Amino acid sequence: MKKTFALVAVAALTAALAQPAMAGDKIALVVKSLGNGFFDAVHLGAQEAAKELKDVEIIYTGPAKATAEGQIEVINSLIAQNVKAIVISANDPDALVPVTKKAMARGIKVISFDSGIRKDGRLMHLAPSNNALIGEKLVKLAEEAIGKNGEIAVLSATAQATNQNIWISEMKKVLGQPEHSGLKLVSVVYGDDQTDKSYREAQGLFKSYPNLKAIVAPTTVGVAAAAKAVQDEKKVGAIFVTGLGLPSEMQGYVKSGAAKSFAIWNPIDLGYASIRIAADLIKGAKAEPGAKLSMGKVGTATLDANNEAAMAEPFTFDAKNIDQFAKFF
Repeated sequence: MKKTFALVAVAALTAALAQPAMAGDKIALVVKSLGNGFFDAVHLGAQEAAKELKDVEIIYTGPAKATAEGQIEVINSLIAQNVKAIVISANDPDALVPVTKKAMARGIKVISFDSGIRKDGRLMHLAPSNNALIGEKLVKLAEEAIGKNGEIAVLSATAQATNQNIWISEMKKVLGQPEHSGLKLVSVVYGDDQTDKSYREAQGLFKSYPNLKAIVAPTTVGVAAAAKAVQDEKKVGAIFVTGLGLPSEMQGYVKSGAAKSFAIWNPIDLGYASIRIAADLIKGAKAEPGAKLSMGKVGTATLDANNEAAMAEPFTFDAKNIDQFAKFF
């Protein structure tokens, strides 16, 4: 993994968060909801980029709950504050378009990351990884947990979440291949990226599918909630949980056996890369097909025909490395 995971670097970043923001171009980092550990780590990376750039101030914000309405309210407030750029992980790809178009009409650079906005509502989108690779990874994680045969279910975020829906679609493509035909996807349910609802949806899967072997949750909130439900219902060893999660939140569940392995990209790097790109766009870089935009130490983002780019591949966490990475995010 990248140097951002070094203990000294993380300590330095944490100290930087306690320091007053430097005056400069205001870039708003709008997350799906506040209080989400994944986005807290994204914020850490954003602050690292701002510290390097020296002329950028980060405004970290988002709604209390993961709703499009909450993000629309936040964006309207940011327009009034005359921010230079809005970097957003969208709760809905379509509902945000009118307000982000309004922002762009005022000269504000809008880019989406993690979960995208429809093409006409942003300049570009930075995906944390390649969608096809994520879909394949989720299927492989399920097979690592239960083998080549058995019933699996998906616990997603909201039904409108762009990234979740694409990854589930890619999962289904992989499951349709002969070598993965032993896995049967019996249900897709939605926890709306809320811990309590995700927990209840997991419990519902236990009751509805008595032969269920694994829950795959491509959301950090959902995967932890499902693992807790497996523990609480004493189904460790009978049902396994995997998906996309945070090491700090999944550490106990890996140790208990509720989860064997899971994956995630580096959220610190995702925040860092997004801010570096936004800063370049403010300075005049063009977001157009074929453009190569700097992500600083993370590398270069090359935009495709839809003005989208991928940052990196997901990384697997398991009992061998969970303690190391749980210290960081």
